[in-house]
Amino acid sequence: MTLPTRFDWHKLQQFCSEVFINAGVSREEAALVSESLIQADLRGVDSHGVVRTSIYLKRIEQKMIDPKARVTIEAEDDAIVLVNGNNNFGAIVGSKALDIALQKAKKKGAAIVGVKGSNHFGTGAFYALKAIEKNMIVMVMSNASQTMPPTGGVRPFIGTNPLAIGVPTGMEIPFILDMATSVVARGKIIVAAQKGSDIPLGWAIDKEGNPTTDAKAALEGSVLPVGGPKGYAISMFIDILAGVLTGAGFGKYVNNMYDNWEEPQNVGHFFVAIDINRFMPIEVFKQRMDLYIREIKAEPKANGVNEIFIPGEIEYHRVNERKNNGIELPMTVAEELSQIGKQYNIDLIQAAFIKHVNQDLKEALN
Repeated sequence: MTLPTRFDWHKLQQFCSEVFINAGVSREEAALVSESLIQADLRGVDSHGVVRTSIYLKRIEQKMIDPKARVTIEAEDDAIVLVNGNNNFGAIVGSKALDIALQKAKKKGAAIVGVKGSNHFGTGAFYALKAIEKNMIVMVMSNASQTMPPTGGVRPFIGTNPLAIGVPTGMEIPFILDMATSVVARGKIIVAAQKGSDIPLGWAIDKEGNPTTDAKAALEGSVLPVGGPKGYAISMFIDILAGVLTGAGFGKYVNNMYDNWEEPQNVGHFFVAIDINRFMPIEVFKQRMDLYIREIKAEPKANGVNEIFIPGEIEYHRVNERKNNGIELPMTVAEELSQIGKQYNIDLIQAAFIKHVNQDLKEALN
């Protein structure tokens, strides 16, 4: 049978979970890491999805990630906590830090949790969605390894340090901002390189500082900050909070998970949680948010625009579409996952999206 490229999201999540369990991750934590990957694919952030499975496994094998490490609290005050991930998975460390932030905010009205000793933690939206379920506003930040030059520079010095914000609503789709501080996340360039595709001009420069559409040349060079010096400044500020302030790596001291096999990444994160009920009853706030969103969407539209979207709305619809129609993976990624599955006697084909497979079979018979 030809290897499928469209997969049922839930079965693919189970596949990844079983792989991580066989690689020595506890069942509970394997499920959480897999959930973070699948949520990225469902939202269309394919660069942070199951494509990362292989590198995560390699980091475990090379003892660059310790899936047995306990996440510990190094310092704690009424509403401020410093967490040490002790080099466990970023999704595990980030989730535990978020839980602490939400619990503290419920007691104190607001909370700040800084994190050091972590790894790549997936998409910020993964955490924003969990906070929204608890009726909290959350800001999530993380630093990353060097991929972006300072404005006026040529070589990478700072990460594409992401910022995510989640705000709950009532009947309307929740507000979720999830952005890299680069024009595009470097992971998208990695995906383009895997596909052999060009990238748009303006995404990146090559190692000599020249604009390029060659994805491979871009990976050897640098991605560019969004908004020029503004994006650079925001990225630097995130690095200060998530890296300098927490004791994690910062700038060139955040190690690259693809290139550095001698030292852990030591990524830093930063969470700010706000209890809405301290300002007004949550239902009143949700009603006000719904009104705000409806009025924005009712604004006059520019020529050629059919609908005004709020941050996170396109991804919300994409989640529903991919849950109904499956997650389409590049053949290279499907082949890589299939080989990983064979190592652990887990058949990737069992995760295939059945409707799609049946349609392919029907077309073949005709």
